[in-house]
Amino acid sequence: MNTLAVILEGPERLALQSLELNPAGEGDVIVEIVWSGISSGTEKLLWSGQMPSFPGMGYPLVPGYESVGRIVDAGSNARGRIGDWVFVPGANCYSGARGLFGGTAARVIVPSARALPIPERLGADGVLCALAATAYHAIAGGPLPDLIIGHGVLGRLLARITMALGAPAPTVWETSEKRRDGATGYAVIAPDADERRDYASICDASGDADIFDELIGRLAKGGEITLAGFYASRINFAFPPAFMKEARLRVAAEWQPGDLAATRALIEDGKLDLDGLISNRRPATEALDAYPQAFTDPDCLKMVLEWRDAA
Repeated sequence: MNTLAVILEGPERLALQSLELNPAGEGDVIVEIVWSGISSGTEKLLWSGQMPSFPGMGYPLVPGYESVGRIVDAGSNARGRIGDWVFVPGANCYSGARGLFGGTAARVIVPSARALPIPERLGADGVLCALAATAYHAIAGGPLPDLIIGHGVLGRLLARITMALGAPAPTVWETSEKRRDGATGYAVIAPDADERRDYASICDASGDADIFDELIGRLAKGGEITLAGFYASRINFAFPPAFMKEARLRVAAEWQPGDLAATRALIEDGKLDLDGLISNRRPATEALDAYPQAFTDPDCLKMVLEWRDAA
């Protein structure tokens, strides 16, 4: 069985080509992907060649960990799932290419447990489940933030989930004037317009490794900074201000299935809305243009590919 997939052959070298899929096992499901999202964080680092080395890293690779679609076939132990609408956080099912993260293809094969049920009514917004779970995981492990850095999709989800969990509306910093639009119930301001220096909990979604001296200066004594982004550069900060503030630093790791279940519950209860976060949609056949646009166009908040008519 073959599938059409996006291939990163090397830094800034994209291709759209047919790949052979590894045979499905007894506990595997075959998912026809309808929508897949392009991450402007992790995938941008893969595309630019700036991703730090870690296990599984290398080219050629199939990117993507934000895919939704329907289970159309399954191994003998998972046939009861045929017809389910699911979120797929990546796949490693290709012959001749690494599955890192492997979700950007017309068809994928994954273990049944990796195909996570979500409401079909979400449509293309379903690709945001990974980012929503990432945001939930980042803030559920500590005090809810009163300051969020960055008003991209992750920053917006952090703000929405903070309020969905019952906390007061946080302040959000954003250096780009255009990206200050789209707030729903919270304030988005330029950093230099903020005079506060008593934030108890700051959540950074900017991915900017050079911002930490500024953030430490904005903490209340005993305050905490959570790193929710992905940082390609080494993080450094001056120790004396952090010492005086007794600052705490927390790194948010990868989301877990329980985080997705929790965000799904917030959505189903009407407390969390994913509307308005996808700015661009293109057919998967235009992927070679969609990826650079997602990474370089400042007006592109979130790019989604549609696989419905892909060969």
